[in-house]
Amino acid sequence: VHYDNLMLCEQGGAVDFFQSGARQAAKPFPALSSREHDVLNLIAAGHSNSIIAERLALSEKTIRNNVSSIFAKLQVADRSAAIVRAREAGLGSP
Repeated sequence: VHYDNLMLCEQGGAVDFFQSGARQAAKPFPALSSREHDVLNLIAAGHSNSIIAERLALSEKTIRNNVSSIFAKLQVADRSAAIVRAREAGLGSP
């Protein structure tokens, strides 16, 4: 039964109440892996590859590979374009 944004579901005699979009908001850039999403978020926050590598306990080479993959998937040419796209999508919060 739908009542505006509130949805009621009967399940095994109990009634569950939940907001109809509250399950989980869709992440921006679904083509990115979870790790790539983490890296992009840190890029958008203004961090260098070395800082990102330190924060995620990965090598700088791994981060460079992730960054290249992110650029390809977002179809951007450079870091600044990736930052713009990420920030427009709400990423990069300090």
